[in-house]
This record gives sequence, structure tokens and C-alpha cells, in this order.
Amino acid sequence: MKSASSQSGIPATAACVVLVIAAISNLASLLSSPLWVYPDSIDYIQLASGLVDRFDLTERQVAVLERAAEALGAEREQARRLGGLVAVGREASVIQSEGALVARALAVGRAAFRGQDLALGLLRDGKLTLVDGQGTANEGQRGAAVASLAPAASPDGRVLVLPLQVKGRAAGFLEIRNRRDVGFGDADTALLQSFASQLSIALENARLYHQLEGLFRSYMSPSVATALIADPDQAGLGGTIAEVSVLMADLRGFTPFSERAAPAEVVAMLNAYYSAVVPVILDRGGTVTQFAGDAVMAIFNAPVRQADHARRAGAAGLRLHRAIDEVAAGRAGWPRFRVGINTGPALIGNVGSAEMRNFTAVGDTTNVAARLETLAEPGQVVIGSITRSQIGEASLTALGALPVKGREQPVDAYVLHDLY
Repeated sequence: MKSASSQSGIPATAACVVLVIAAISNLASLLSSPLWVYPDSIDYIQLASGLVDRFDLTERQVAVLERAAEALGAEREQARRLGGLVAVGREASVIQSEGALVARALAVGRAAFRGQDLALGLLRDGKLTLVDGQGTANEGQRGAAVASLAPAASPDGRVLVLPLQVKGRAAGFLEIRNRRDVGFGDADTALLQSFASQLSIALENARLYHQLEGLFRSYMSPSVATALIADPDQAGLGGTIAEVSVLMADLRGFTPFSERAAPAEVVAMLNAYYSAVVPVILDRGGTVTQFAGDAVMAIFNAPVRQADHARRAGAAGLRLHRAIDEVAAGRAGWPRFRVGINTGPALIGNVGSAEMRNFTAVGDTTNVAARLETLAEPGQVVIGSITRSQIGEASLTALGALPVKGREQPVDAYVLHDLY
């Protein structure tokens, strides 16, 4: 009986070639798709058997077709693994936490190396800790890989432990177990080592980002740092007009103290004071914009909006004095802070140059806050009229309309004693 191809006048061998080409084209289509969408169900040997059943093929033709099917399957597997290397390499350029990186990288690895089980451990406080997956290697094998920074294999060759490195030092391990009862070949080992190297780079970048973020935040108020990380465009020079409450504080008697004390003692005092003052401001939602010697400036209602910003500023000013009293207890010679708070419109944004800039509030509101501060006695909080109208229930002493330096009109001022 003649086959369908023979009846149509197409030789069986030619039909076989045509179908193999079609299979290759289908493979090319698959390879252009993301690796994780490759269907696991494709069995090229099974496809070849289907062709054998459909056409009258000689044994030689069958053998050729089976080898082609095996090659297609191997190419598909190799492409998926190489794609995994590319994908985990991309993770190195993504800003993310170490935990998120580990989870994402192992998800990529498991999609790429489907014939193996992957587990990952990290070196924490001098101890190796398995953080993802269920490893089967013993502690000695893991320790050998991490200590030597070289691969370590199990006696049967089915389990491979690869070291992870950060800046040339051991950071953990990647453990791979072959599900088949065979060891890893040279090609498999090389690919897995490349995967571990890419993962090491991504891990180093994640840790570096964490360090830089911490350093970045230590040089500016956390609310500003968070806003800039979320939207770097906010780092541009300029700003917008918004109502804010500005808190100014400086040390009365700082200059005489600096004349008497050694520089190291002056710096120690300032660091001790600011270590107490900054948490007080931040806890009430304030943004510390600058330190200038013995003076500190903070704003409320920017960059995060706060309906009760005047009251927050007043609460921070009162608590600031209590915190300083605790720090300065037993140090009679240390000067004390005085605080001025004013509320009103100001330009909120970045002032400076392309090379260096500062997030701050600029305008008459800020200037008046600085003048109110000079009216305060050590341990006092002096506020302006708008702050008074927005602060809510409070214990106050009116100072009346007072002349201030640089202004033609006097300023209504009040001493804030407490909030109710």
C-alpha cells in the first residue's frame, strides 16, 4: 500500500525533510519567546515517531529523523539555559532587596535548569544558612566550596555546590542536584558556574545598593530620600510654592562655649545634641533640611503633606527641649537651644547647582522663623501668628508685635509652653 506522500507524487524522503524544516521553524518561533513560556510537553522523539507512523521511511531515514529530533530538543534546552543566564544578569541592574533578588534569581534558574533542583544558602554571621530550596549536600561539601571558592561535587557527581562571591569573598553557595541518576558533564558544569557568577554579581549589586541607600539617607531626611528614590526627577533645581511650618533652632551661647572648649569637645557636644534632636523631629514627621554649625532647620508639610503641620512643628519644638535637657544633664557649661517656628508659604525644592544642591524652604516664612528664634530664650519655643492660629489648643504667652531685623513691619509672636 502506498503512503499518502507517494500517492501525491512527493517522495517520502522529501516529505520528511519538509516536515523537519517545519519543525525547525517551529523551534525558532519558540526560541523567540520568553523562556518560561516554553511548553514542557513537547517531546521531539515522540514527534519523530509520529512522522515514522505517517510515512513509509527506511530505517536509515528513521535514524536520521530521531537524531534530528534529539538535536532539536537539546537546542531548545540549551537556549532555555542560556536565556536563564541572560535573565539573571538583568537582575544585577535592578534595584531590589537581597531577599527579592534571591527569590527572583532562583525562579529564573529553576525555569532554565528544569532537570535540576536548585537551592541557595548565604553566609550570615560566619554561618552558612539555607535561605531558599531544600538542599541535599552535606555541610562538609558546602563548607569546602565556600572555603576554597571552587566547585565541590558529591561522590556520585549528582550534587554540585558552587560558591557565591562578593568582592572576592565567600558570600554563600548555589547547590544543584541532578534529578537523573548521572553526574554533571563539562558543558552543564560550565553553564551552572556561569549562572552562579551572574548571581554573585547581582548579589553584590544588591548589597552595594543597600549600602548606598543607607549612606544616601544618612545625608538627608528620610522623607526626602524616599521621595527622590521613588521619583528621581524631583532632584531637579527649583520647586513649588506650598504652605509649610519652618522650625529653626540654634544654641544660645555657642560662640563663648567654642572659645573655651577644645574642638573635639565642641563636636562631641553637637553630635550628642543632634543625635537627640533629629529623632524628635523625624518622629513628628518633620524634614531636617540642614545643619549649620550649632543651628538646625526643619520643615513640616513637605515633601509629605500634613494637615496638622503647625501642631507637629510645635510638638517637636517642645519635645526638643526636653530631649536636650536629658542629654545635657550634669553638663552645666553646655549651651541650650532656642526655637522659632513660623507658618506660611515658601518655595519648596532644591537650591544649589548641578554639582551640589540642598532640599529646603525659601522665602519670607523661613526668614521670619529665623527671626523668631532670636527672640526666644534658651529652652523656649517662640511661634508666629499663623502658627498660633493653626496649632490648636495650647498654653501660650503673647509677646505682642515685636520688631525683627530686616523687616519693616513688626511680627506678632507667642511663647509656646504646652499643647493640649
